[in-house]
Amino acid sequence: MFGNSSDLGASLFKTWTEKQRSDEIEKLVQGFRNGVTIGILLKMAETVAGDTKKAKKYLKKYMTIAERTAAIESADAALVPMAKLLLS
Repeated sequence: MFGNSSDLGASLFKTWTEKQRSDEIEKLVQGFRNGVTIGILLKMAETVAGDTKKAKKYLKKYMTIAERTAAIESADAALVPMAKLLLS
């Protein structure tokens, strides 16, 4: 959905352990709670995790259902499908 216009550190994240990925996504969720946009959270979580399935697992781990629902509802129309995929 986001394309491959830039690496966003993906090559570095591939060398990380699952613990490092988990810790980084936890930081991204904290950033989201402090104002980072939903688009950045979703794209970076997917990039750090390495794929959509892992990103979804981590986001569910660190966000409450209420936070995930609110994030989907607040997403711009273009991001709603990706938000639903990762946060539902």
